[in-house]
Amino acid sequence: MIALLQRVSQASVSVEGETVGEIGAGLMVLLGVERGDGFAQADRILERILGYRVFADCEGRMNLSLRDTQGGLLLVSQFTLAADTDKGMRPGFASAADPEQARACFEHLVGAARAQHAPVATGRFGANMSVALVNEGPVTFRLRVPPDEAGRV
Repeated sequence: MIALLQRVSQASVSVEGETVGEIGAGLMVLLGVERGDGFAQADRILERILGYRVFADCEGRMNLSLRDTQGGLLLVSQFTLAADTDKGMRPGFASAADPEQARACFEHLVGAARAQHAPVATGRFGANMSVALVNEGPVTFRLRVPPDEAGRV
């Protein structure tokens, strides 16, 4: 599972002109589900998202996590993160999970996020979404939990 974290002062996602999710300061996270991912990967990537230290402490160092700051979390599914871009001029999607598997993993992650953190907002799975954000820093990190690493801490 792949997560692209962006530290934001605000972010929103809309579908057909309607805002379906928005947050103030916090993390906007694009999530890509790869073939072979399951709930173990979703749980591990959520642990990393909530605990990853990307916010400044009183000395200006990135020592605080989303849990520490209690900022907003906007989760947006994005299958293109799982694209193979190593060859040619067109991405391949053989490594992306099928839609049913991806939806189950995404919904599991959202449910777990809401049980552990607030506020949590989302996009709409499978929809053509417009994402707006103000990236602070800019600070952007790519996290990945492959199937064979889900059990590691």
